[in-house]
Amino acid sequence: MNTLINAQPLQLALAQLRQGGVIGYATEAVFGVGCDPDNGDAVQRLLNIKQRPMDKGLVLVAADMSQLLPYLDLSALPQGRLAVILESWPGPNTWIIPAKPEVPSWLKGRFNSLAVRVSAHSQVHDLCLGFNKPLVSSSANKSGEPPARSVSELEQAMGRELDYILPGQTGGLANPSLIRDGITGAVLRPA
Repeated sequence: MNTLINAQPLQLALAQLRQGGVIGYATEAVFGVGCDPDNGDAVQRLLNIKQRPMDKGLVLVAADMSQLLPYLDLSALPQGRLAVILESWPGPNTWIIPAKPEVPSWLKGRFNSLAVRVSAHSQVHDLCLGFNKPLVSSSANKSGEPPARSVSELEQAMGRELDYILPGQTGGLANPSLIRDGITGAVLRPA
C-alpha cells in the first residue's frame, strides 16, 4: 500500500527528494528545480534536464545558515564579511563563498566556491527545513530560455522530466537574486 496517497504536497516533495528525485518549486522571483546536493546522480539528472554543463557550478538554498555550514569554508572570508552576509539573509541575496575541499565538483563546478542563499520564501524554507539540509536550486528553465514564473509555465517547459512540482506561487520579485562575491563584496549579478 502506498502511504503517500493522502500525503500533503510538501510531504510528496520531500519524499521525492529523499528518493533522489528532482522537483520544481516556487522561489522569490521564479520557479526553481532542485534536488539533494549530496546525491551526485540526482544533481547530474538536474543538470541534464536543464541542459546545463557541470562546470558552471550550482546554487544551494537553505532554511538557515546552519544548513550551509557543512559546505562552506567561512575561515576564508575577510573579517566582518560573515556579518554582512548574515544581515542580508533571509532574502534574495546569493553569496559566492569558498567551499570546503571535500565539497564535490558536481556542486562547485570549475570553482573552489559555492553560491549559497538563505531564502525568505516560506515554501523554500519549509522544504529545506523538512529535508533537514539545503537543496540544489536552479532556475526552472532549459539553458538559454526564460525561467518559469508559474506552475503552468513549469509544467509546459519541463513537467514531464520532473518527479514532482510543488504547487505554489513565487514571491513576486521581478528578478532573480542578487549575486555577490563573499570575499570582495562585489556585485556579480544585479537583482
